[in-house]
Amino acid sequence: MGIKNIFISFILMSSFAAQAEEFEVLFTSKTLTPEAALMVSKAALDSCRKSGLQVSVAVVDSGGNVQVVIRDKLAGISSPDAAILKAKTSINFRSATTALSEAVNSNSEASGIKQLPGILVLGGGVIIQASGSMVGAVGVAGAPDGKSDEKCALAGVETIQELLEFAD
Repeated sequence: MGIKNIFISFILMSSFAAQAEEFEVLFTSKTLTPEAALMVSKAALDSCRKSGLQVSVAVVDSGGNVQVVIRDKLAGISSPDAAILKAKTSINFRSATTALSEAVNSNSEASGIKQLPGILVLGGGVIIQASGSMVGAVGVAGAPDGKSDEKCALAGVETIQELLEFAD
């Protein structure tokens, strides 16, 4: 191998190394701990119970992985699945499902979202944020309407809101 070939190889490797420095290949994200997810789910369940509602509550992490599911004694048998879907839908669209439902129902082009697998566009799913980053979501299902489900979900998030504000 001549000096010319070595020089060309060196130049090529240097340019690849420079390109690799221009972008990151990994990222770090924050997500709820199981303890925080449990606190949210219990508070949401308690909030619904105080209103005389029997519901199911699901909490997912920032990747949509289920961390907690609780079904109250008399909650409907499909309510745990609905709660999970609401939480995952919130993560997927980075939005409360009530707001998503209103947007989808007022826009015929967006109505197809309701047909996507694993999506439930009904009120009761709420994202959980810390320092502007989405760290999880909670879904509540089983109340007579989505607004009641959402009220309980928000009560769950409220219990850890102060902790989230001071989290790393």
